[in-house]
Amino acid sequence: MGDLVLTAAITAGGQSSRYGSDKALAVVDGQTLLEHVAASLERCGGRLLIAQPGRYALNGWRQVPDTRPGQGPLAGLEAALRAAPPGWVAFAGVDTPHLTPAYWTALAGARTPNALAILALDGEHRPQPLAALYHTALSPHITALLDAGERRLRLAAPEGQTVFVAGLDARFFRNVNRREDLTD
Repeated sequence: MGDLVLTAAITAGGQSSRYGSDKALAVVDGQTLLEHVAASLERCGGRLLIAQPGRYALNGWRQVPDTRPGQGPLAGLEAALRAAPPGWVAFAGVDTPHLTPAYWTALAGARTPNALAILALDGEHRPQPLAALYHTALSPHITALLDAGERRLRLAAPEGQTVFVAGLDARFFRNVNRREDLTD
């Protein structure tokens, strides 16, 4: 498999309050959660890590400060879209360790000329905005949402310009919010 024409972006700016410590550094199967997510994005060209400067070291990843610290993943997406070159961004949360390169290939294969977002649907047909593709053309839309006080990432995907991908392995959608989530 060749490289994907995508910029990878991992948002790792959360407080990990439900987890109890920095979950990006939690070790699972010999790797941190951050390293697991980065490995899933290994076929992407550019690599952006959205976090406090100097907080994490990830070889080959450019650190980008969160534009609005403490305002959630929608703000992380804003930072990613602003820092990426024009085109598609594979955006993932640091708490999604079960993603694989095949997941991103499936989403990339669903792109259409009029789409600005590609979201997977879980087994209950719920869109999964924290492991999705977003086009940099969405940047003004994201900024407008945040400026209006919006924090819900699911609103980043505009109606009529979003493609949904169903039938992916349910394991991809298991995220880590608490320590118990590592053993479920």
